[in-house]
Amino acid sequence: MTIWQRLRGNLAKPRTSKQVSGDAAEAAALTYLQQQGLVPVERNFRCRGGEIDLIMQERDTLVFVEVRQRSSDSHGGALASVTRAKQKRLILAAQVFLQRYRQPPACRFDVIGYDGERMCWLKNAIDAGE
Repeated sequence: MTIWQRLRGNLAKPRTSKQVSGDAAEAAALTYLQQQGLVPVERNFRCRGGEIDLIMQERDTLVFVEVRQRSSDSHGGALASVTRAKQKRLILAAQVFLQRYRQPPACRFDVIGYDGERMCWLKNAIDAGE
């Protein structure tokens, strides 16, 4: 470790196997969505209130995508793991992201869930109007 690294605290922590697995699921979801005609806008958008895994463009619609992964669906599965609290954090992060637009485009929230090897894409999964 150099003196500069110590002063800045820039040493990256080793990634856990869960983080590596999550990154792989996000990459697979990104590839799949691109194959379906969506165009990437941003990946891993973070703000004080939350994070959005993928932000995609589908024609005139901005699509905020949460990617969830579970080894199996024995405890409700990946899609069921998007709790109300998580939904609120996603909506908050989307609101922050949309501040960069003078006139925000149409938007929707999708969830891509992986249960083991099985993938499910749920469009309009979250109602931001609640």
